Amino acid sequence: MSANFSFAPSYRPEGIPDPEVRPDLFDGVLSRRVFAYCIDLFCIGAVWVALWIGFAIVTVLSFGLLGPVLWFVLGLVPLAYHTLLLSGPHSATWGMRCFDLQLRAWTGERPGFLQALAQTALFYLTVGPTMMLVLLFVLFNRRKRTLHDVLAGTVMVRAHPMRWPNRG
Repeated sequence: MSANFSFAPSYRPEGIPDPEVRPDLFDGVLSRRVFAYCIDLFCIGAVWVALWIGFAIVTVLSFGLLGPVLWFVLGLVPLAYHTLLLSGPHSATWGMRCFDLQLRAWTGERPGFLQALAQTALFYLTVGPTMMLVLLFVLFNRRKRTLHDVLAGTVMVRAHPMRWPNRG
């Protein structure tokens, strides 16, 4: 009996290139991230409004019994939005796509679901309590990675300058 490990991703030591070697991957990433997040906030707000209307109707029809569960689900919208889109085929939220950004794992591959979930959860857990001061971490590293990027093993790069083969 032999084990089949063909489903496991192969090890690729090259990973994300250094900014000195490929500056085009990191050009303008910081400002693009800020504007992309503004678009993402608008998208999340639109989803919230649509769900709020639907949840209000369901809460009234259930005489308030489903209210707490539905409102809890409403709080999970930002987490689901970022996690599902970052782990999807584009590795980017809609705001990131507008500004030509893509989230990559440190190996250069698309992030998996758990890595995208970790990156998103770490973002929301660190940004709120520190009143966004944790985002200043980006000013002290060459790849313009935030603290939640470092902890999740991800890096934000420009999407179109990427010249390496599609890694998943």
